[in-house]
Amino acid sequence: MLHETTASRNEPEYSPGETGVSELQRTSSQPRPRETPAAPRQPLRERVATAILEAAARALVDQGAHASMNEVAAEAGIARATVYRYFPSRQALLDALAELAVNDAGARLASARIDQVPVEEGITRAVRALVDVGDYFVVLARERVKPDTEQFDRHLAAPLKRLMEHGQRSGAIRDDLPTSWLTESLVGLVVTVLLARPTMGQEDTIAAIASLFVDGVRARGEDSH
Repeated sequence: MLHETTASRNEPEYSPGETGVSELQRTSSQPRPRETPAAPRQPLRERVATAILEAAARALVDQGAHASMNEVAAEAGIARATVYRYFPSRQALLDALAELAVNDAGARLASARIDQVPVEEGITRAVRALVDVGDYFVVLARERVKPDTEQFDRHLAAPLKRLMEHGQRSGAIRDDLPTSWLTESLVGLVVTVLLARPTMGQEDTIAAIASLFVDGVRARGEDSH
């Protein structure tokens, strides 16, 4: 009797003839937004993919071309099977690194507005943009990964070539060398210095690279005695 009295006092009564559905059933039967279950999954995938790419770049820079998928997984702190779920082959991983490096470098070069300042300042800004890409850029250049040609030309090669052409027209850069050579020399110098892991600060590194390049390509007769 005590149980029945307590239940009748504390719990609402529902007549089967009225609704036939309890409050709990009504709540659970309410429609839910379709996107809610899937929403957290995409950011998680992106975070894992980014972690793998960052680890791959570090491993390839530190250990060279022989870095394996096992070493990438160890660097990322995840299982090798997880790496293969995101990137089914080593080449797929390198292709993703190349795409990321080209897009990042292109965005940084565009925001640096290297064609809207004096040539030497433009070169310094270009060097800073490439240095800021970091290990991704080193892997792109050193591993000889072939990114999408159109993307590479549009985002990376074209802005640097225009800068060299502007320098030649203005007389700031020697005009006896093709702009493609000048562009490749600048990229190669940046990669060489980054691979050496300079102990100086980033700004000093950028200044040193820019100075070395400018001194080598300065038009003959400038500052001569």
